[in-house]
Amino acid sequence: RQMCIRDRVKDVTVEVNSDAATVLKIMGIFSKGASAKEVLAVYELIFNEKDRKKIDKLNLQFKDFQTIIMAAVDMITGDEEPGEQ
Repeated sequence: RQMCIRDRVKDVTVEVNSDAATVLKIMGIFSKGASAKEVLAVYELIFNEKDRKKIDKLNLQFKDFQTIIMAAVDMITGDEEPGEQ
């Protein structure tokens, strides 16, 4: 699935890994909490290296970074449709 991240300057489109195995791993990680360590682990699961570089280039504050991760998780778990945030 694709996710569009709106920056002040441009939009960045990234692919979100939404296969069942990844979703189960994410659920397991977040069952332990949502600390910086867990957010980073989920980030590495749901975005491939190329798309992580795109996101890294945005130089986001941690709160904004965490919002992107949680929006992607909501999208792949069916809690939210793309573009609703």
